[in-house]
Parts: sequence; C-alpha cells; structure tokens
Amino acid sequence: QVQLVESGGGLVQAGGSLRLSCAASGRTFRTYAMGWFRQAPGKEREFVAATNWMGTRTNYVDSVKGRFTISRDNAKNTVYLQMDSLKPEDTAVYYCAASSDGSAWLWRRTADFGSWGQGTQVTVSS
Repeated sequence: QVQLVESGGGLVQAGGSLRLSCAASGRTFRTYAMGWFRQAPGKEREFVAATNWMGTRTNYVDSVKGRFTISRDNAKNTVYLQMDSLKPEDTAVYYCAASSDGSAWLWRRTADFGSWGQGTQVTVSS
C-alpha cells in the first residue's frame, strides 16, 4: 500500500489549464500503476487517465484525449495530470489512485486500484 496526497486543484476559466500532483509515500511507488479518476456531483467516479509503472504507457478516457497528459517522476514519487483546454464538464473532485497490479492502467476499473488519495476539487467556470 502507498499513501497518496493530491494537490493543484482550484478554480479556472474554461480554456485554462491546471496541473494536478499526487505525492506518494513508500519505496514501492515505482512498481505501481497509477491513475487519475474524477467524480462530479451526483455521478459515479469515472476513469480519467492511467500510466504503467515506468510511465511509458498511458491510457485516457476519450473525453480528455488531446487535452490531458498523465506523467510520473519515480525519483520524486509523484504522478501528475496536466489539464489543458479545460471545459465546464471537467468540473469534479479528482482522485489519484495506485495499483499493485501492473496491468491496471489498461483496464480503467476503480476496483483494480487499492490506494486512493483524498481528492482535490477542480472547478471550471464558463
């Protein structure tokens, strides 16, 4: 298990950018697949992006492809989500998640991720 702490959320106008960070504790961070999920009010938590343990493979939900970029720095135990061209429909609480299953980045399932951060609010105004 790893402990995760997100930061970087906030209020931004449509078309703007934010970069979320997720700091992880634990020596095994570099072996974990990492993902970002989000949950809007009244909706289920949904997959946004994920990456494998090396950061060489990525997976995105269609609605953010070309706008969001997930990356990781294993030396810093940190995963990032760069969000550009933000839209009001991106408004949600964003969660960082870690999985000891190396293939979890591919399947997009919340159940595959065993460690979660507390979430950070992203609000995009129109």
